[in-house]
Amino acid sequence: MSWKNKIQLEGVIPATLIAFDEDFQIDEKASREHIRECALTPRISAVTVNGHSSEIHACSFDEQKKILNFSLDEIGDIVPIINGVYADGSIEAAKIAKMSDTNGASALLCFPPQSMSMGGHLRPEMAVEHFSRIADATDLPLICFNYPSSGNLSYPFETLLELFEKVPTIKAIKDWSNEPMLHEKHIKTFQNLPNPVNVLTTHSSWLMSSLVMGAKGLLSGAGSVIASLQVDLFFSIKNKDLETAQKINEKIYPLVQAFYAPPFLDMHNRMKETLVLLGIMDKAVVRPPLMKLSEKEINSLRQAISLSGL
Repeated sequence: MSWKNKIQLEGVIPATLIAFDEDFQIDEKASREHIRECALTPRISAVTVNGHSSEIHACSFDEQKKILNFSLDEIGDIVPIINGVYADGSIEAAKIAKMSDTNGASALLCFPPQSMSMGGHLRPEMAVEHFSRIADATDLPLICFNYPSSGNLSYPFETLLELFEKVPTIKAIKDWSNEPMLHEKHIKTFQNLPNPVNVLTTHSSWLMSSLVMGAKGLLSGAGSVIASLQVDLFFSIKNKDLETAQKINEKIYPLVQAFYAPPFLDMHNRMKETLVLLGIMDKAVVRPPLMKLSEKEINSLRQAISLSGL
């Protein structure tokens, strides 16, 4: 089934993990099983592949293409698939975007180029050029991944407004601004533009607060483990059922405290280990420089699972 022009960038969108074998090669069978498990979660809107959670930083172009293709083969008739566009250069990003469109993705999650980390936020024209080249390669709807405002990979508020005006295929942002006041400003401003841009929160460590502010949805790696809880929380808040939302959040709280503890870079490592502890994935192999968690930390994940009632 083709979802092109049908995807709604709102609601709950899990970002999936990728399984590797002991030789650090993609374990397609295990990856397919995990991706299908996420896709079968009732009331999700779409599934994201080739994101942070699937260690996109450590996957080649050919591997990213392979991941997209077997994901489409496995779940393309169940939900729309959003593909990540992660590249330091805009020309390479456009190449990934064109490949994604040709192969059947329904939308693109566009990461900021690491090449902008040394002051790109001071050159808004760089962001416009990057997204323009992607938009020239495809007419798929784009999601702008907005990084924490404390770092140099963030797009400032005025730059985002300029981007939305000059690249109208940007239909949503994955907001990781990490500042509640700015996040709420994004929600109230962007979702009420003449051509609205939905805010998909990725503030999974304070998800309930973010959703109460009015975000149209969420796009989160934690959805690789707790998509059903995220769905229940999202719709409880949408239905203004605060009491139910608080009860669901009590279940989510121990897990996000464990997932997003320092060092932050191990968050998806922890999610893999959690799936192993739950009997959903056989191995929690990560590609270097990421490394396996200590037994002490794995025990803390066991405790979080117990406290959450999973």
